[in-house]
Amino acid sequence: MQQSIVSAVYSNFLGQAPEWYKKSILAFLIFNPILFILDPYLAGWALVLEFIFTLAMALKCYPLQPGGLLLIEALFIGMTSPEHMKHEIVVNIEVVLLLVFMVAGIYFMKDMLLFMFTKLLLKLKNKTTLSMAFLAASAFLSAFLDALTVVAVIIAVGMGFYSIYHKVASGKDFHADHDHTSDDHVAQPKRQDLEDFRAFLRNLMMHAAVGTALGGVMTMVGEPQNLIIADKAGWNFAEFFVRMSPVTIPVFFAGIATTFMLEKLKLFSYGAQLPTVVREILTAHSEEQETTRTKQDTAKLWIQGFIGIWLVIGLAGHFAAVGLIGLSIIVLATSLNGIIDEHSIGKAFEEALPFTALLCVFFGVVAVIIDQGLFTPVIDWVLTFEGRSQLVMFYLANGALSMVSDNVFVGSVYITEVTAALNNGHITRDEFDMLAVAINTGTNLPSVATPNGQAAFLFLLTSAIAPLLRLSYGTMVYMALPYTIVLTIVGLAATYFGLADLTSWLYDMGFIQHHSATIGAAAVGH
Repeated sequence: MQQSIVSAVYSNFLGQAPEWYKKSILAFLIFNPILFILDPYLAGWALVLEFIFTLAMALKCYPLQPGGLLLIEALFIGMTSPEHMKHEIVVNIEVVLLLVFMVAGIYFMKDMLLFMFTKLLLKLKNKTTLSMAFLAASAFLSAFLDALTVVAVIIAVGMGFYSIYHKVASGKDFHADHDHTSDDHVAQPKRQDLEDFRAFLRNLMMHAAVGTALGGVMTMVGEPQNLIIADKAGWNFAEFFVRMSPVTIPVFFAGIATTFMLEKLKLFSYGAQLPTVVREILTAHSEEQETTRTKQDTAKLWIQGFIGIWLVIGLAGHFAAVGLIGLSIIVLATSLNGIIDEHSIGKAFEEALPFTALLCVFFGVVAVIIDQGLFTPVIDWVLTFEGRSQLVMFYLANGALSMVSDNVFVGSVYITEVTAALNNGHITRDEFDMLAVAINTGTNLPSVATPNGQAAFLFLLTSAIAPLLRLSYGTMVYMALPYTIVLTIVGLAATYFGLADLTSWLYDMGFIQHHSATIGAAAVGH
């Protein structure tokens, strides 16, 4: 029987996505305009929850298409405007540039990164020690680089490990062309080793992702909202680190301890071991690389190493926007390593650009949140508290909203409100500085609960490695849960019991200085 045009269009709609998923998106598109007419505020929250649904189902359908359809409709019915969406993208242009250029730049450094992490993986045979090393390395790098950059590094390394083993398990040698997205050629006896290896890599990916949050909260360059907060408070790199330390240092050690316990007790899917056969294959690949490495190959590794040093220095010194430093890496790595044709350069952008488009859609949703005043009641309520209770409520409110929204947006909104409170004389400059610490730690720590809370987690969820490792939204939430509980509670306790007293001690010791109210108002105004 010949298919009608209508049924053909429906069949093409969202391609191979499940039937129930297609119907859900259609129901949202029909339901939202009706609800907006009845109650714009509820319609705004419905859109946010629907967008989170598309993120949660990322392995069924990439969120760009369904999320984009929902946003286009929201723009047409007046939930927000294209101008406001553009404004949100412009405000976050550093994040956009970072995704476009930095992730592509890391692609051209993957040989050096794979070399270093392979040595780490093969030398540290104890899984618990290896996991703690991955978390600590990610935390250290994230303190100087943006968390997205670090996750891009970890993804590149994980893809390298996975593709090496998958190629051999499919009966090919190291240099053969291979599609590592299909298990069709993996013999049945090797399937279990492959599943165990996937579980092992899932563990390392999650430890590393949490590490980016632990390190990213410490410095002004760790997360985009940190830069915004530091700018409004008038803090430099050193002052930011010192002011955050009463909360961030205890939380870091709590994170390390959590990793140790999860691996030792094999809780929440952790504790997966590297199969012996996989270790042998990775070792053989490493040895072959050593014996066949030419002078040119060695020169490439040294060049990538020096470019890596420039990356750390450039970002720590904040010599330029993160994305522009990424662009410099692309130019240096390609020109010095002989990559000069357009096709080879284009491959580097395949991973980042779909996520960049998705993030722009997300900024459109943020515009809806602002225009419909979805967070305003929470912000107004939290500002009614005083003293330590206010610090705790700011920490918790920022954390809760960051779990469902985006920590960059939440941090930006809250620091703007606190700035207004300072300028209006409702709080003192010292209170402003303490609240800025609570806002920064609140947006960075509890937000590990969900992939939409942190851009780095969302990037991992929507990356090419996630479906290979069976790393779904639900899996990420489940594996992040123990970290969410520990980091949130330790951060909360440090905020309530230690922040005020330790900040006073830091003033007394001369590590930080009091800002005058007039200077504070000027600093937060630029």
